[in-house]
Amino acid sequence: MKKIKLGMVGGGEGAFIGEVHRIAARMDERFHLCAGALCSDPERSLKSALDLGLPEDRSYSDYKEMAISESQRDDGINFVSIVTPNHLHHPIAKAFLEVGINVICDKPMTMNSEEAQELIDISESSDLIFAVTYNYSGYPLIREAREIIKKGELGSIRIIKVEYIQDWLTEPIEKTGQKQASWRVDPKKSGIGGSIGDIGTHAFHLAHFVTQQLPNKISADLSCFVEGRELDDNAHILMRYESGAKGMIWSSQVAPGNENNLKIQIYGEKGGLIWQQENPNELILNLLNQPSKRLTRGSSFVGDQSARLTRIPAGHPEGYLEGFANIYREVADEFSAKISGKPISKDILYPTSKEGLYGVSFIEAAIESNSKDSVWTNLKL
Repeated sequence: MKKIKLGMVGGGEGAFIGEVHRIAARMDERFHLCAGALCSDPERSLKSALDLGLPEDRSYSDYKEMAISESQRDDGINFVSIVTPNHLHHPIAKAFLEVGINVICDKPMTMNSEEAQELIDISESSDLIFAVTYNYSGYPLIREAREIIKKGELGSIRIIKVEYIQDWLTEPIEKTGQKQASWRVDPKKSGIGGSIGDIGTHAFHLAHFVTQQLPNKISADLSCFVEGRELDDNAHILMRYESGAKGMIWSSQVAPGNENNLKIQIYGEKGGLIWQQENPNELILNLLNQPSKRLTRGSSFVGDQSARLTRIPAGHPEGYLEGFANIYREVADEFSAKISGKPISKDILYPTSKEGLYGVSFIEAAIESNSKDSVWTNLKL
């Protein structure tokens, strides 16, 4: 099968997430990067393109030019990966969708729910794929946790707790010109959410992905501990579910001693489970009145969903890059099925534009709740 032709907007020299997407895209040899508007500065964009081996005539300084040009080429791209700051996600995605090019977009999907809904409408009416890279859903043992809950092993879910805590913004490093910090604390580029937009949406999506439940109300207490910062750097959020379950999210980028400490705990009437991103190859299952079980990635104790996304034998660590690559793999599987006229496998579970909308709606509800002294606020889903 021919490789899927991929373009990228953003991700030029000095960018972190662009290289992560490129590694993920090539890990299974399903995609070929062949075009890019890697930087808004033409000289830097061209240099970045040449460093990556892209042909000069497919290096663009403007994403609109790239969308039009690639859509008119016989060998034009099938997908575009959008790895820019948040404020550019919507206009870039719209430009490519409108010329018939599928989209893989970093999170959060857009700056507001109206923009997100517009992209959903365009992609669905054009039968185009729109994936949002909530990459933690690509970890094999997260798939195992989802299957355990789906099979009812925990019973009726009572408690959903997720925390994603970091320490890298404990000091105002944005004032030193640190690139990754500067745009994330700028509401014009990041949007209305700080930590809740950057990592809180990951926590929110993970809770939804694993339990397949969405809260109908949240109560948010957002803080900005670093003086002069406009966006939240810490958030405590309570969640209520129609099922009767109760949830909580703690997202923080000012918690010294934490690097990327993402942890999810789910408890039901029959048992509970615990998974941590910094130790992603084990899942702890605690069934009521039974000894704890340590399920490991690649072992004979896990189900088909987990095994399907496992790349190397048990005991060899897999993590962030492989989980990210699994999202690209599943997008490729769906695209290949579509163009060959084959049925799309029910096992494909990459985050879609609807999950992107849920994340944006979560941010909006959290901001609204916090502005009203943490009043319980409906999510507009």
